[in-house]
Amino acid sequence: MSRVIIRIPTPLRTYTGGADEVEVNAATVGEALEALGRRHEGLLTRVYAADGSLRPFVNVYLGAENVRDLGGLAASLPGEGAVLAIVPAVAGGTGTGRERRLAELKTSIPEIGPRDAFAQQSEGAALIDVREADEIAQGSPRGAYRLGRGFLELRVEEAIPDPERPLLVMCGGGTRSLFAAEGLQRMGYRNVASVAGGFSRWKAEGLPFETPRGLDAHARERYARHLTMPEVGEDGQRRLLDSRVLLIGAGGLGSPAALYLAAAGVGTLGIVDHDVVDRSNLQRQVLHNDERIGQRKVDSARRTLQDLNPSVTVTPYFEHLTSANVERILDGYDVVVDGSDNFPTRYLVNDACVHLRIPCVHGSVYRFEGQVSVFWPYYPERRGPCYRCLYPEPPPPEFAPSCADAGVLGVLPGVIGMLEAVETIKLLLGLGDPLVGRLLHYDALHARFDEFRLAANPDCPMCAEGRPFPGYVDYEAFCATAA
Repeated sequence: MSRVIIRIPTPLRTYTGGADEVEVNAATVGEALEALGRRHEGLLTRVYAADGSLRPFVNVYLGAENVRDLGGLAASLPGEGAVLAIVPAVAGGTGTGRERRLAELKTSIPEIGPRDAFAQQSEGAALIDVREADEIAQGSPRGAYRLGRGFLELRVEEAIPDPERPLLVMCGGGTRSLFAAEGLQRMGYRNVASVAGGFSRWKAEGLPFETPRGLDAHARERYARHLTMPEVGEDGQRRLLDSRVLLIGAGGLGSPAALYLAAAGVGTLGIVDHDVVDRSNLQRQVLHNDERIGQRKVDSARRTLQDLNPSVTVTPYFEHLTSANVERILDGYDVVVDGSDNFPTRYLVNDACVHLRIPCVHGSVYRFEGQVSVFWPYYPERRGPCYRCLYPEPPPPEFAPSCADAGVLGVLPGVIGMLEAVETIKLLLGLGDPLVGRLLHYDALHARFDEFRLAANPDCPMCAEGRPFPGYVDYEAFCATAA
């Protein structure tokens, strides 16, 4: 083998990082080109046809001689310092670099019409709309992955992890999709095509599309970190904006949960609390402040949350939750976040959630310890327990001191309330594995999380399969001090 210099023409220098010459070691012309291709991925597809021969519009010269006249790719190289020059056909200098680049892309990226793309999408191919958000707001094919050209390489692997799955790339008119398809090929996707004519032709041919409800400029700026996550994205953010979450209590647990749910863009937050702000609350109830002492907690909470995110609707319920009003208040909400600190409310909320089939995100705290779980017997993936499966009846008063009597580390409700917010967002977006049938226990003194499995009670009086709803029980207050 000898050292060979290969001269790279301008249209192919994008593959060599701008280098106009590449040095390799080879004995034949074919070996030299193969070495070049191994070093600069994608370049040889511009030089070789599908059968491995030189493309008809590309010549390779050894010195001044066309290698086709010297035996083709098998031609031997004369010795050290031989020079090979790749010389493609050009249009006499009248075409722009962009036009030449597009012509090159069209030789290596298959193009298919919209009707063929629609048929392949129906058979499982992934249709990727790489247009920008303002274009997609005017319409996009149904079922398309709307990834956007600017973030395509960052997001596509999580959205479409299988490199063997056929990808159909669409833009507005069929040009940007060629560049995007090339990028996907470089990432290792093996079956990529561009949709000729783009969405303009798709729409003109009467193929199905939809006009997604878009986010305005303020929402895009506010939720930018969500929009870049494939698991959330614009569709997920719209789901959050359309969601309704009811918080039981605007106290230690309800405060952090409400703040983070409002910040995340949950569109409607209901808050049930019949108490007023007291100075002793301010050690942990971060929705309120010293100026609001004596105000109703629901009003203070609404003010704080709407200052944080004016687009969120906050619905206050300044009333004591009872069996007479619980269904009226809970009805229509997607998730209930239980931040109560007394057993009568906790059992009432559990029973109503079971009856109305609403998932209940449970949180509780005691001094330095906290617990989080999701009680939802109707979770599609597995049957989970309700609160009564664990504790069929509440304990006597001496075993159930309130926070006022037992005390609580001020930051502890922040940890548990934020975990409740995480579980709520997972439920709203259908992400991950919620804490259904699992109890997460946090010990702040030892900085330790433990997880315990929870089984549904097949004889539970409230959620056992086939058992009629037994009605509500208005327990006497079990906490030594009211909530």
